[in-house]
Amino acid sequence: MTRVLVPLDGSPLAMRALDHALDEWPDAELTVLHVIDPIDAVYESEMRGPGGGEAWYEAQQEATEVLFDQARDRAGDAGAGLRTEVAVGAPAREIVRYVDEHDIDHVVIGSHGREGLSRLVLGSVAERVLRRADAAVTVVR
Repeated sequence: MTRVLVPLDGSPLAMRALDHALDEWPDAELTVLHVIDPIDAVYESEMRGPGGGEAWYEAQQEATEVLFDQARDRAGDAGAGLRTEVAVGAPAREIVRYVDEHDIDHVVIGSHGREGLSRLVLGSVAERVLRRADAAVTVVR
């Protein structure tokens, strides 16, 4: 059975990637992965003071459950099931690690399509996954 991974970050493009995966691989073993980047908690702590990072992390956990509920609804509408997974770390690194550790055949990932300076500054998770993952990768824009 084909194993398909869809990283979800809460963006409309990530949901579009999920829809694409459901359409293209209806019989696949589908997993959605949300990566919580702890560097964001550092910024939150600096802005809010002590305890800000903990509050941020709890909010991330709640937002992740909402995101997974949306993904389950879409999969259910398509007559498919899916697994949900959470990782903590740098998004591209954690996605590639998941691919390696779970023998994923295909990654379907959304890309914001940034260009120029914003791409240099922000980088591209999709591009890093495309270059580093030992699996086929479809980038949805």
